[in-house]
Amino acid sequence: MPQEKIQLITDTTTFTDSLPAPIFHFFNMELFQISGASISPGTIIVFGGLFALTIFLGKFISRVLVSKILKQFELTTGTRHVIERITQYAIIAIGLMITFQVIGIDLSGLAMIFGMLGIGIGLGLQDLTSNITAGTLLLFTHPIKIGDRVTIGDTEGDVIEINLRATTIQSLNNISYIVPNSDFISSTVINWSHGDPKIRLDISVGVSYNSDVDKVRQGLLSAAASEKKVLSDPAPEVLLRNFGDSAWDMELRVWIKNPKEYRVIQSNINFAIVAIFRELDIEIPFPQRDVHIHNGNTVQQTIAKQ
Repeated sequence: MPQEKIQLITDTTTFTDSLPAPIFHFFNMELFQISGASISPGTIIVFGGLFALTIFLGKFISRVLVSKILKQFELTTGTRHVIERITQYAIIAIGLMITFQVIGIDLSGLAMIFGMLGIGIGLGLQDLTSNITAGTLLLFTHPIKIGDRVTIGDTEGDVIEINLRATTIQSLNNISYIVPNSDFISSTVINWSHGDPKIRLDISVGVSYNSDVDKVRQGLLSAAASEKKVLSDPAPEVLLRNFGDSAWDMELRVWIKNPKEYRVIQSNINFAIVAIFRELDIEIPFPQRDVHIHNGNTVQQTIAKQ
């Protein structure tokens, strides 16, 4: 049996002998050497094919792992995503090492080359290195996860994908933003879904000094009660925040369970406040200004400022 295996290998190594001489010499022409191994066009083609196969297997196996196996366990979406990414990168790393061995390159001899590449990456690809480092931290520390509602800069949306270099955020307008991972480490990020997703909405409104404060308070509480998605615990509350120039500055505080719905819920409460204030004859006054006129020039200057 061992002799048959050796004979099969010998037959495959002599396969290129059947090729036309120019093609044979082209595929076996030495371009350079790495760790004592001769690198030819044929070697590069074999390396590229095996590496592409490794990437395909990494993606395929990781997706099957998530879709078929991990779904049977009670794992969060973020945890499944982390396991999928780690599995994919591990398969690619193992496949790359096997590929080097297949083409005859000793990995121990690549230590110096990898060291030089590391210096080059540190000097010329600092942004890429920082993004990959930040992506690794995001995958293992979980400050953000797939499905989280986040705000970074002026962008608010849901995290739909986390890769080593960048994270994809789908905005409220269904626009995908590719955000470098280093921005999540170096910038302030609002994660609406982190930990306890329950959030508080503060809705401010000014009412006339002629209004009945008790009616105002009851009206605001009624507006909060009209929205089904407002939590009863903690209970809504009304605060008199300030005595403004032309109105009492009132604030309605409510708690909601899903931060992704805060815009719609706030809008519904605002509509309810308008309707209830009209029923109770509560006025929301316009801003007022006192203008003191001394002469014509002052009047013109005052109008210009307004």
